[in-house]
Amino acid sequence: MSGTMTTPRLVTATLFVAALAPASPARAQTRGDNASAVQRLADTQEIQTLLLNYGRYLDARDFKAYSSLFARDGVWAGGMGTVQGPADIQALMEKSFRGPNTAHNFHLLSNFIIEVNGDTATAWSRWTFMAPGPNNTPVAAQAGRYEDTLVREDGHWRFKRRVASNDIPSGGPRSEK
Repeated sequence: MSGTMTTPRLVTATLFVAALAPASPARAQTRGDNASAVQRLADTQEIQTLLLNYGRYLDARDFKAYSSLFARDGVWAGGMGTVQGPADIQALMEKSFRGPNTAHNFHLLSNFIIEVNGDTATAWSRWTFMAPGPNNTPVAAQAGRYEDTLVREDGHWRFKRRVASNDIPSGGPRSEK
């Protein structure tokens, strides 16, 4: 049987050749679509972690780590002013929030809407600043929203511009008359 192929060998050879053959354009397109969908999901997850780390580092008063969340030319804009670059952002936070967080206040971050477009993205989210109230029960002291422009820098997502707006300023909501 040296010149003929047995059925198992023929099947194996056929499968081997089929595996080497180029995929159909439709199949290649599906693989490409799947790869981009997976990348978008990974990007969205990394951006969500960035948004959460912002609150975590701010509440911990770790302004070095906090400022590293911004791009080299990143901008922070809010009620305390507008600054650009991690060093100036860190300096503003150190000036505005002195010492450790002995009041044990914290931020709640929610309602993330993230749109990824290649190496840029936008995000919108809500924040609530919780502070100790009567009997040390946390109460919402302020609340607002973040509007973000993000950029992939050195392989990681960073804030290109973060705008913090107060919807319920310090002192609580105004009463309707």
